[in-house]
Amino acid sequence: MLRFDIPQVWSNVIRLEALVSTLVCVLALLVSPWLLGLLILQGAVRGFIGHHRCPSHLLWKAALARVGWSGRKEDAGAKMFANKMLFFASSISLGLYAAGSGLWVVPALALIVLATAEWALSFCAACWVYGAWYRRFPPTGA
Repeated sequence: MLRFDIPQVWSNVIRLEALVSTLVCVLALLVSPWLLGLLILQGAVRGFIGHHRCPSHLLWKAALARVGWSGRKEDAGAKMFANKMLFFASSISLGLYAAGSGLWVVPALALIVLATAEWALSFCAACWVYGAWYRRFPPTGA
């Protein structure tokens, strides 16, 4: 569902969040997979409740606004969808680890690739899918 009822988000704040997600995934691979719990929490708050309620998002937004590096405004609905995917992929990865499966690294590596594409290239794969869906199946005015 397209979300126009929530505030837009700043592009560079989103990119910084993607960098943090990449770093957490790398640390999960190198140190402890339990660090993915942070991404589950962030993905749940930003994906299901909204960026405007996420403490880390508010911190990054204030810090980047202070130095004038916020970027441009973007639709928060697509970014919320991306965070739902972060929540699900992190949950799957941590669930696989908790079950003793070595396959937990697959979703973690996918998150590294996708989050790196966001912060390095400003390409959001989940946002692309979200946009493609609504181009193919536009919402009706019902």
